[in-house]
Order: sequence, then structure tokens, then C-alpha cells
Amino acid sequence: MGPKRHSSAHLATRCKDKLNSLAISVMNQWPGVKLRVTEGWDEDGHHFEESLHYEGRAVDITTSDRDKSKYGTLSRLAVEAGFDWVYYESKAHIHCSVKAENSVAAKSGGCFPGSALVALKDGRQKAVKDLRPGDKVLAADSAGNLVYSDFIMFTDRDTTTRRVFYVIETKDAAEKITLTAAHLLFVLDNSTDDLHTMTAAFASSVRPGQKVMVVDDSGQLKSVIVERIYTEEQQGSFAPVTAHGTIVVDRVLASCYAVIEDHSLAHLAFAPVRLFYDVSSFIFPKYFTSQSNATLQQEGVHWYSKRLYQLGTWLLDSHKLHPLGMSVNSS
Repeated sequence: MGPKRHSSAHLATRCKDKLNSLAISVMNQWPGVKLRVTEGWDEDGHHFEESLHYEGRAVDITTSDRDKSKYGTLSRLAVEAGFDWVYYESKAHIHCSVKAENSVAAKSGGCFPGSALVALKDGRQKAVKDLRPGDKVLAADSAGNLVYSDFIMFTDRDTTTRRVFYVIETKDAAEKITLTAAHLLFVLDNSTDDLHTMTAAFASSVRPGQKVMVVDDSGQLKSVIVERIYTEEQQGSFAPVTAHGTIVVDRVLASCYAVIEDHSLAHLAFAPVRLFYDVSSFIFPKYFTSQSNATLQQEGVHWYSKRLYQLGTWLLDSHKLHPLGMSVNSS
């Protein structure tokens, strides 16, 4: 986003979420043009006392080129991005605002929609929402080799909340993966095809022209250029964790982790969870077998993930954390 006169650091999570979605739409609509925020949180007292600018729930926007002929389309894109109120407040800008956070139960961790598909070792496909501990799903090891890895747990399991997802498509929508803004996805710059140089980036940071890793028809990983990125709302969100910390979802390789932009560090942080799973499944194998068709985890963010995020906010530099963060009070 372009320069701004007023701070947006205090914007509410839901407002930041919509603003980030709109920035992507502007980039896709007008290559080379960026979203420009002229006012976010009002620090100068220019608005009436009840203004949403004092609650971090309103922004005034233009395009970076300040081309007023684009503002009608910009208003439409703001509506599509999910802002609850959009209107052409003056010739100088468009005003957008959102409902209160608690009215929509907004959350911004890292998840896939429940309908996303994973490949099992027995050749079947399974919806992410139906995964059970012990399922062996297609993933990749640290060297980039495809492996089947044990599904261990959900760091977030939510069947009801509507959330904004990023849809990242390759050419002609041959492959596409749908995930929330703060989820990590493995990418390459378009100047290389060396899978060993892939890095993990937030879904909201991925740009057309970068490459993602997909499983081709021969069962091998290959890099494919991202052509289109857009957002959509879906109900339900699920964040699976495997023993290898990676997972192939809808044929695209993704990290199991989110919020902290460091896949290796996140994987290390989940070592106690993997150890507990390994020991438990070895000592009580019949328990895991008997529970394969049961739901072992309640709704909401797993307590271990909440504690890790709290620890991360204390110990890590803020630039390593996704700006949308994660609601650690989810239940």
C-alpha cells in the first residue's frame, strides 16, 4: 500500500484483513497501481466523537495514481473485499468501514477450508475437515522429497465461522490452493526452478509471477508460476499438522504453520507435540486405531498453539509475525 497521512497501526484485525484483500484486488485490476490509504486511525481529532476512525474500523482510500476515474471500480472492489460499508464520501477519497470484531468473530490464523482435499497413502482423497490422527497424508520432507506423513492434530478447527481466504491459482486455474492470509506457502522466485531454494511466505505476501510447488501427474514435485490471486469468504476453517510439518493440499505444497514467517522455527516449536504423538501411538496403538473414526479435538484453536503465539509475541521481532496476528482468545 502507498503512503498515508494517518497511522493504520491501530486498525482492527477485521479492517486490516479487508484492506489486505483489497490491496491484492487493486494490484490485479491495475498492474503497477497500488492501494493508497489516506487516513486510518485518526490521531488528530478531525472527526466527530463517535467516528469509527477512533475505533480502528474505518479507512479512507484512493489509488496510488489518484486517478478519480478509477474510484467507481475501487468502490466495487472494496465491497467485494468484504468491507461492510463503502461509500464515495468526497471527490478526494472513498470511505470504507467494518463491523465490530466481536460481531463477526473474526480470526486470522492459518487455515484451509474444510472442503480442501489431501491425498492419502492408500490412494484415496480426503477432505481436510475429515482428517483423523494416524491418517497418512501426502507431504514433503526437508529435502523436498514427497513422503506420506502422519496427521497429528488440528491447531485450529472451526466448522462455523466465515473467514476470508486467499485463492492462489496457476495458469488456467490448473492448480489452486485456498488458505488464510497468515498461512505459510512454499514459493520460488520466477528466476529459478531449484526446489532446494524454496522459502515459506505468508499467503498474503505471494504475488503473481512467483512459483508454487505442485504435484504433477507423474507424482513428482514441480514449480509452476502463479498467475492469479483473489479472495473469497468460506464457512469453516481447519489447520492440520503433520509429522513432517508440511502438507500437499489440492496438489499444492504448503507448510502446516502460520502467523510466524519462519517454517523451520515453527516446526521446531512443535517438536514436543510430535514427540508426544510418537510415544503415545507406540504405547497405545489400539487407542489410535479405535479412535480413527472419532473426532478427537474440540472446536477452536488448540491450547498449544495459543501458548506458542503468546510466547512468539514476547520473544520474536514483530516483522516475523503476520500483521493480522491470531485471535488467542478463540475457543
